[in-house]
Amino acid sequence: MRDLTLLPKAHLHLHFTGSMRVPTVLEMADRHGLHLPEVFRSQWPPELTEAADARGWFRFQRLYDAARACVRSEADMRRIVREAAEDDHAEGSRWLEIQVDPTSYGPFVGGITPALEIVLDEARAVSAEAAAGGPVSPVAVVVAASRMRHPLDARALARLAAHHAGDGPGSVVGFGLSNDERRGVTPEFAGAFRIAHAAGLALVPHAGELLGPEAVVETLDALHPDRLGHGVRSVEDPAVLDRVVEQQVALEVCPGSNVALGVYDDAPQVPLRRLVDAGATIALGADDPLLFGSRLVDQYRTARDVHGLPDETVAELARGSIRASRAPRTLREQMLGEVDAWLATPT
Repeated sequence: MRDLTLLPKAHLHLHFTGSMRVPTVLEMADRHGLHLPEVFRSQWPPELTEAADARGWFRFQRLYDAARACVRSEADMRRIVREAAEDDHAEGSRWLEIQVDPTSYGPFVGGITPALEIVLDEARAVSAEAAAGGPVSPVAVVVAASRMRHPLDARALARLAAHHAGDGPGSVVGFGLSNDERRGVTPEFAGAFRIAHAAGLALVPHAGELLGPEAVVETLDALHPDRLGHGVRSVEDPAVLDRVVEQQVALEVCPGSNVALGVYDDAPQVPLRRLVDAGATIALGADDPLLFGSRLVDQYRTARDVHGLPDETVAELARGSIRASRAPRTLREQMLGEVDAWLATPT
């Protein structure tokens, strides 16, 4: 069998806090004198199988918030970017678009603008090391607004993202909308996405995980996304799935989180093969490995070992992630060539 850690791929769905290593969270908590829920030190990853209901989602959000509260300095933020780049590189990721809401960290570093600039500065530093052959992946940034906050806050973030927009590592390349998709009114965020679109950013809101195909349709109509965070439940309505495919909206599919959050009972139920068979562009992602206990290469192992996809199809998943990314054109072409070389390697 070909080594999936050697398969070149792009990682397009990874949240800033959720990317952290458990020892990193524990060290930060101890250094800042913060109390973490005992589950961080005992049972890990936590049991979240009921998280599709309101009480379960609260459990997930409570643990996520506890981890996020440990990030209280510039050094903490830089460490997260660097460790994410190291972990991604070890799993064959040649390009990482890490998703961050600077609102969460601004109070500790002087505001949302300094918070974003810290992330971007460290992304540029590790990307320079990647270009020199270092053991890190190049990093770009997706600024994500939260459904839990007012749409005017999203517009402020969109303007900040637009100010730092670029087309290479160390730049803002996308704008998203995250958190519980059952909260907020999707069309009310359209103004923020218009600002991001005018700046040339990829539009990458979450939709179609906790809610069904009707949420996908609403998001397509209101926000005109280039990619959807998750989008797996579009399979529940063939017309919606056809529209996703026809409009070439890439789906950032995260099988591990789908199961951990109770959207599906087990890995075989994740409709990955149905999405592949429909012709959807798919970029596998780890989402929040801190809480879900599985990283990027685990998603590719699931595709091959659980869903029975041959290496030719697994390689096409990697190509989908590369084509859907905002990596520079020359880097995309290089990565696609490396995927071909991986597939040509004897098993």
